[in-house]
Amino acid sequence: MDTTTAVIVAAAVLAVLVLALAVGLLVRLLRARRDLARAGLPTGPRWVFWGAVLYLALPADLVPDPVYLDDVGVLLLALRSVRGPLGERKRVLSRRPGRDPAP
Repeated sequence: MDTTTAVIVAAAVLAVLVLALAVGLLVRLLRARRDLARAGLPTGPRWVFWGAVLYLALPADLVPDPVYLDDVGVLLLALRSVRGPLGERKRVLSRRPGRDPAP
């Protein structure tokens, strides 16, 4: 195998790994939104969620690259935005009287 073939194979493997990471993050984002909705908690701005899903699905990117690094970043930001209300809810519950031990 010559050098060019090795580079192409390495780039293809890297692209597949990053795509798998992006799909995994998309699944986590969908599950987090579903779980928050079932619990009756706010899920953050809807445009963040749907914008991230569309950004992953559309073929045009703001940063054109053969690897999905920008897509992973957008999905991570959306996941953080959607899971934000859950973190706030946990903090509020932990501050309730009788919930945490005396200092």
